[in-house]
Amino acid sequence: MTFSDRKHRRSPKTAPLLPQKDVDFGHSETGFDGASFSGAVFNLSTTIVGAGIMALPATLKQLGAIPGLIVIILAAMLTEKSIEMLLRFTRASKSASYSGIAGDAFGGFGRTLLQACIVINNLGTLVVYMIIIGDVLSGTLSDGVHYSGVTEEWFGLHWWNSRSNLLLLTTLLVFAPLISFKRVDSLRYTSALSVALAVVFVVITAGIVIVKFINGSIGMPRLLPKLVDQASFWKLFTTVPVLVTAYICHHNIHPIENELRDGSQMKSIVRTSIVLCSTVYVATSFFGFLLFGEHTLDDVLTNFDGELGIPYGSLLNDVVRVSYVIHLMLVFPIVFFSLRLNMDGLFFPYAIPIAYDNRRFFSVTAALICFIFLGANCVPSIWDAFQFTGATATVSVGFIFPAAIVLRDTHGIATKRDRLVSWVMILLAVSSSTVAISSDIYSIFNIGVEA
Repeated sequence: MTFSDRKHRRSPKTAPLLPQKDVDFGHSETGFDGASFSGAVFNLSTTIVGAGIMALPATLKQLGAIPGLIVIILAAMLTEKSIEMLLRFTRASKSASYSGIAGDAFGGFGRTLLQACIVINNLGTLVVYMIIIGDVLSGTLSDGVHYSGVTEEWFGLHWWNSRSNLLLLTTLLVFAPLISFKRVDSLRYTSALSVALAVVFVVITAGIVIVKFINGSIGMPRLLPKLVDQASFWKLFTTVPVLVTAYICHHNIHPIENELRDGSQMKSIVRTSIVLCSTVYVATSFFGFLLFGEHTLDDVLTNFDGELGIPYGSLLNDVVRVSYVIHLMLVFPIVFFSLRLNMDGLFFPYAIPIAYDNRRFFSVTAALICFIFLGANCVPSIWDAFQFTGATATVSVGFIFPAAIVLRDTHGIATKRDRLVSWVMILLAVSSSTVAISSDIYSIFNIGVEA
């Protein structure tokens, strides 16, 4: 047993949210005999495919179709390698959680720092998800212009479809039941539906492209980046944060693995999920860029607010927006699962696993969902705050911590290739954070100057 395991004997790093085989409760009492391969694939894929999918077509606009698609595939390969290294070090350290590996490598400080990064990343992600859901359903106000939401377009203005009321109804009727599950495997069906909705978006976009191609209203996509001056060259690097964070799912690797019927399947589950998600990403990026070309916006969902130039275009716009909102609603509980686990680890590091303490489980759950709801409704500037924290916390969870654990190599199992990949991951993470933070600072000051 490592020093970190002895020190945090009852912490979530050594005792997962629910042990794989429920030895404390017994199979006969719970009826749970481990998660299936397919369920784990859907849960991990849903963790990966969040809101970031809508930013990918814009990366092709900046990089060009060929370099953009190549980089998306390379990001998938790098992510798979980082997770494979994590799994190897998990077995070497005999840890049951991501924070457990960090604790094994860097002691209690490393464990706490990683948990804080996951909490910041997931809180920011879920607040943004709720903001997007509110924008799409009830509309938004930008630069003094009101953009109607789908419920306002369908039913007109009523008390029940105001932003705060719609989000309250969504929280009580959708989020509350889904975040009450104590096992991540319980979300396998909603995760399968979430992945299906992402595929629906790809199918609809591809269908529109085919129709417009047949009637001759779609052009050849730009294959290479358009470099006209120094500014356009540096703008290429603004795609790095989007691509680096596109496959982040490390915070849910161990909760999913701990519930598996056969833990040796985890490497295959990771590979299957990343292949599935990279296929969706490549198709979304290619068809989105092909459809909107140089008019592709940073969030391609915004492009679906306008006229598509085909029959039933307005109906297809609504289908895309509504399916995307439902997709985010179903991603929400998967991200919330690891948020709750790591928040509990921060505040109750010596307590019994949270799944065995109903009072603590529901108290932490209620506190988190209330914070997310209030953040999305009452603090408009919270988006700016999370842009900065997300630029650092997200890449720390996905690349810096895995790389640091490998370079620390407390068990002497790292290869030369592992070390090389780790340095590449750190370089990408640092450059990604620098670009994202610099871009945010420039935007804030630019807005201030214009005002």
